[in-house]
Amino acid sequence: MTGTNATLSARIDRVLITTAAWALALIWILPLAYAIWTAFHPAEYEVNFDLLAPLTLENFPKAWVQAPFARYFLNTILLVTMILIGQLILGTCAAYAFARLKFPGRNFLFALVLVQLMVMPDILLVENYQTMRMLGLVDTIVAIGLPYMASGFCIFLLRQTFMTIPKELDDAARIEGEGVFGTLWRVYVPLAKPTYLAFGLVSVSAHWNNFVWPLIITNSVETRPLTVGLSVFSSTDSGIQWSVINAATLLTSAPLLIGFLLFQRQFVQSFMRAGIK
Repeated sequence: MTGTNATLSARIDRVLITTAAWALALIWILPLAYAIWTAFHPAEYEVNFDLLAPLTLENFPKAWVQAPFARYFLNTILLVTMILIGQLILGTCAAYAFARLKFPGRNFLFALVLVQLMVMPDILLVENYQTMRMLGLVDTIVAIGLPYMASGFCIFLLRQTFMTIPKELDDAARIEGEGVFGTLWRVYVPLAKPTYLAFGLVSVSAHWNNFVWPLIITNSVETRPLTVGLSVFSSTDSGIQWSVINAATLLTSAPLLIGFLLFQRQFVQSFMRAGIK
């Protein structure tokens, strides 16, 4: 009797979990489905879901010409590239130091790095703005990216990867006459390529979608990234149709979706190796 009750309870739990998962999936997919529908249909079908409605691509060129999206794309590409390069350089050096070098206070400093992961970036908005104003960098792409150059997550992820590399490879590199940076560049960096790729996807997607800080620190079209530009474009005063707005939304999000689909396997495998389940 007890076994029957346990089996029934397990089945009920499975049904509830499955139902909840499907409900969450629908909540997540419905806005995307609506955006795709309106982007590929004329404006009169924004709220008229007719399966026989004609398809169109006219909304995409309309969105492209009604706002300087070429400039927004360029700003965003420059921004995420600058941030990623800075994060990888600083993160690689710091991760190698924490993984292989011995110095006083190493564990304490690494604990401070982990503390950074617990601090919400929005808490530092005022301080970051004051710092950028003192440096004369307000309304520049550099000001958007500078606060994110030192990434605690990058340091943690690379350190975990570097610690899995056998120390015998360090000894072999020293026998070949390599110094610290030579060993790092020729041994550790090549072996950590999947981790670099995974972090690159995380970093690019995070800063591609970042909105609050770029909105605060930028004032002109010349420095606005896609998120801020799309927000201005879709404001109620502009009178733009939802079909055009959603076409612009798909234009801005398509590069991230394509990148994730191309590198999905490396992305998942890297985090599993780093011990993040």
